[in-house]
Amino acid sequence: MATRIAFHAQTFRIQPVMRNIRFAMLPAVLLLAGFAPLTRAHSSMPGPRSSGAAAVERVVVADVRDGISLDEAVSRAERQYRARVVRTDVQDEDGRKVYVLKLLSEDGRVFTVRVDAQSGRSR
Repeated sequence: MATRIAFHAQTFRIQPVMRNIRFAMLPAVLLLAGFAPLTRAHSSMPGPRSSGAAAVERVVVADVRDGISLDEAVSRAERQYRARVVRTDVQDEDGRKVYVLKLLSEDGRVFTVRVDAQSGRSR
């Protein structure tokens, strides 16, 4: 059953027009969907490191109230896994603080390590 819209004694079929619009929009939507992961990855990629007085260092606030600090957890994970921490997050799991660290290895592998803030153990 085709939907028809009448304009002053003319009949206009909307179904073929909508099909054409959908097919015309499909490449644009696929293109945008393809770029979405790249924008997310680009925002978390480590930038080039520079040295000297103009260098901007990453500042990690050390919170030592509960066991180890986030800074210490990052240092331990980078040493233990021989990878660079590219993103950190602090979560509360069953009343315990857990540091969630996303690491990038030298061979380009990305993986996640969870560190218990109280004990310092990684999972």
